[in-house]
Order: sequence, then C-alpha cells, then structure tokens
Amino acid sequence: MDNMNAIIMAAGLSSRFAPLSYEYPKALLNVKGEVLIERQIKQIKEAGIDDITIVVGYKKELFYYLKNKYNGISIIENPEYDDRNNHSTLYYARHKLGNTYICSADNYFTENVFESDTNHSYYSAVYKKGPTDEWCITYDDSGLITNVVVGGADSWVMQGHAFFSEEYSKRFVEILECIYQRPETKPLYWEDIYINHIDELPMYIRKYPDTTIMEFDTLDELRAFDESYWDCTRSRIIKEISIELGCKERDIINTEPLKRGEKVTGFTFSFKNRQYQYLYGSGLKK
Repeated sequence: MDNMNAIIMAAGLSSRFAPLSYEYPKALLNVKGEVLIERQIKQIKEAGIDDITIVVGYKKELFYYLKNKYNGISIIENPEYDDRNNHSTLYYARHKLGNTYICSADNYFTENVFESDTNHSYYSAVYKKGPTDEWCITYDDSGLITNVVVGGADSWVMQGHAFFSEEYSKRFVEILECIYQRPETKPLYWEDIYINHIDELPMYIRKYPDTTIMEFDTLDELRAFDESYWDCTRSRIIKEISIELGCKERDIINTEPLKRGEKVTGFTFSFKNRQYQYLYGSGLKK
C-alpha cells in the first residue's frame, strides 16, 4: 500500500503505572533489554514504513533523542494531554492521518505485527476468557465490528494497535474536527468516537494470540513478564521506600495510583499484608 505511515501515541501520564510513570514516561521503560518505544519503532521500520510520528506531552523533552537516533521520526507536541483524553493526540496529528497505523507507545509486541500492505481498517484484538472490564467486541461473519461495549466475559477485546485506511482517516478527521470543541468530548478516548460513529467508520477485527500483544498496566504485570523488575524496579522512589522499610524492592507489591479528584497525588502499595501510602512531595505515610 502506498504512503503508509505510523502515529505512536506517547503523550499521556499512564497514571496506573505508579510510581514509575511519575518518574519517567512508561514508553521509555526498558523491557527485556529494549526500550518499549524503540522496539516498536524498529518493528514498524522492519515492515518498510519509515514515516513515523510520535505525539508527546508528559515529560516530552525525554523523547526528542529519538529524532537523532532513527531516520524518518517526527515529533508533535500535544499541549492538551493533561486536560483531554487520547483523542487530542490524534487531533494534533490529524494532518498525518492517511493509511496509518495508530499505536500506543507502551505496547510490547512479542513478534512483528506490522505489514506494508493491508486491505482495510482494523483494530487488533486478543481473547479474554472469563470476566473482563476491557472493551469487548461483537463482529459479523466477515469480521466487521458491529458493536463494542466496556465489560463482558469470554470475549475478544481491543488490545494493541489499529490501522486507518485513507478513506477511514478522512471521515474520522471530519467527525473529530466537528465535535472537538464540545465539552462532552474532552474525556473521550478516540475509540469512544469510533464507537459513537461505528456505522460511518467501518473497522474490522484483527485477531492475535494473547501472547503476541502485551500491555503492562501495573508494575506487578510488568514483573510477571520481565522478572528483572522484582529486584530492581528502576524506580528511585521504590528504592527509597525499601531502604526506609528495611526490605527488598520485590517485597513492595500491589502499587495503585492515589488520586484527589482527577489529580494523581501518590500511590498505595502493600508490604507484609499491610497497606501504605506514598505522597509525591511528602513521602511515605505509615
């Protein structure tokens, strides 16, 4: 397919990945010897796609080295990353939308999922057995997605990358520009916009084994995939906590963000079956 490109969304805070995401962007995690976003860039380039746009926001300055390290990289800043959901990332990169892969910077693909040619717009999916709070997909015999709902059981769920055809991108941008300034749009994911206009934005399911597309929403999930994070979390905060509590980093588990309203103020964690709080700027609360 001609003129294929990729947009990597790397603007958000990833607050669930506390406290590491407070210290540096999740996309810059080193997983099994590779930086997450760099592994994805290499895989996209291996598919013959050199036009890659990275949209940044949170700690944006840490991403600019990628322009010097890899040819064909452009960076766009999303100034509204902290006030809006990920639809704003596509809004600021809308002039780049054509035959385009839409990628999350923190995905880890165990094999290369990218192709230099594809027939239609799609969203990648993995099968979740049992109850799930993920985006559950209904589709017809041709694979066309007919509905998506949050939560379900024994279902194919949205996970990983998507592909927009040129025709799909044109219509998506028209809708996005029309609704962008509406107050009710601010909290929406771009996927919400797709679902709300599903009849105008045909997209197919692309199925993958659940071992192919990895998402690490928490430190404990990352530890299950990369065991090196048990003894060395790469977190200054967790190292300080382990020294204060007289324990190993592996003893600090079940980290969850702590919020006041919409603002993340710290995180909670468990140690020896007791829950603790750590407040950014204040430290450990026993």
